Amino acid sequence: MTYTDTPHAPQPAAGDRRRWFALAIVMTAAFMDLVDVTIVNIAIPSIQRDEGATFSQIQWITAGYALAFAAGLVTGGRLGDIHGRKRIFLVGIGGFTLASALCGFAVNPEMLVASRILQGAMAALMVPQVLSIVHATFPAHERGKVFGLFGAIVGLGAVSGPLLGALLTEWNLFGLEWRPIFLINLPVGLAGLILGGRFITESKAPRALKLDLVGVALVTLGLLMLLYPLTRGRELGWPLWGYVSMAGALVVFGALVAYERGKSARDGSPLIELSLFRVKSFAAGIAVQTVFGIGLGIFFLVWTLYLQIGLGWSVLRAGLTGVPFSVAVSAAAGMSVQLLVPRYGRKVLQAGALVMAAGVLIYLWEAERYGQSIASWQMALPLVVMGAGMGLIVAPLTDAVLSEVPREHAGSASGLINTVMQMGNALGLGLVSVVFFGVIGERLAPAEVGPAFVNGFQHALGWVAAVMGVIFLLMFALPKRPAQHVEGAQEAPAAVEKERELVS
Repeated sequence: MTYTDTPHAPQPAAGDRRRWFALAIVMTAAFMDLVDVTIVNIAIPSIQRDEGATFSQIQWITAGYALAFAAGLVTGGRLGDIHGRKRIFLVGIGGFTLASALCGFAVNPEMLVASRILQGAMAALMVPQVLSIVHATFPAHERGKVFGLFGAIVGLGAVSGPLLGALLTEWNLFGLEWRPIFLINLPVGLAGLILGGRFITESKAPRALKLDLVGVALVTLGLLMLLYPLTRGRELGWPLWGYVSMAGALVVFGALVAYERGKSARDGSPLIELSLFRVKSFAAGIAVQTVFGIGLGIFFLVWTLYLQIGLGWSVLRAGLTGVPFSVAVSAAAGMSVQLLVPRYGRKVLQAGALVMAAGVLIYLWEAERYGQSIASWQMALPLVVMGAGMGLIVAPLTDAVLSEVPREHAGSASGLINTVMQMGNALGLGLVSVVFFGVIGERLAPAEVGPAFVNGFQHALGWVAAVMGVIFLLMFALPKRPAQHVEGAQEAPAAVEKERELVS
């Protein structure tokens, strides 16, 4: 989700109730996007089993969404600036609803992957408009209350998504098995489309930048050249072309930097504002976000496979097991912003990385000790510790990264932060082939599957703990006392960042 300049559209009068209807509509859309990701994560093993999808295909069901979302985030925000936030929001929510229907009625894994990519692209049109519409609709003195509501929606989505996905899959409504996790978006999306056309006020940015389609193409191409060999490499025996493609991705990213530098000099509207990387705290923050996204991308997919395939648990039991994690994230996030960061600054974020690493190591110890006999209640402690650590990081991180960025570049910087988070998430999902499936045998007897997945989970946890250690070190480059932005325009990215990190 990106933040763009506060629109100069006329705002409704304080007594105008329409703005609260508009808020409910855009918040519902943000909630739908958030829940959709967590619903899919918990249902992945059911999809794999029922559709006969390969492991690389189930990686792309999640990675394809993250990649399309990341590649389209900045473009979606710019389209709203140019053509109107309301118009692009309605196109996005309509396309997201259509893509959800295609996912729900997919006849094979290939169609499901393609539909998920389309869904991610439509989310990239829909989600960036949420904050811009709020800015167009609410005066500055009301935005604190609005973003408080947004934080509550994020917390609710984090808890309800896995449970809703588990229930819908477990109930097997009308014999549709996992398909209702996508079809539930249809009535919500149609209502948002109809009501949004009536209650949302149109707005545009006064000085909208031009679209950098070449930049988007280079970013997408580079990521595809990197991710495709990672996800298919093990399955294909790590062919030579895969290594050539991954090396070529570095060349593409180099070309992107050169092109963006030239475009900035020509018309001042690059996809990536390279001058931001001269700010040490911002460059370090981008590295933190990318590495954090990699760690979360690895953990959540592997964890779902571990619970349902490795341990043989039902989807409902797996969903309920994750509740302590979600609750801990929400509680720690609120405490970190309101109480801890104003007093201790950067140390809170670094403590979060260490606490999360400690939770991962506790989980690793328990997984090794109890093996396949581990119980849900035994997982509560490491999940609460991990969730608390994550909550200490996600809420204040964006403010820390933006605190030394010039205000005129705040919108571009926050958009880039969210984009690299999604790119890191997609890369982490691609690395699952290496750190998880890479240690699992090719052809396993039924009795060997559980132990192999438990062993793969333990191996992946070691990588996640190492990622947390890297994040701790990178955080030394963040400012000791991050600025606490109180204006709605600056609070927004922190809430949004929390949302995306919770569901990646």
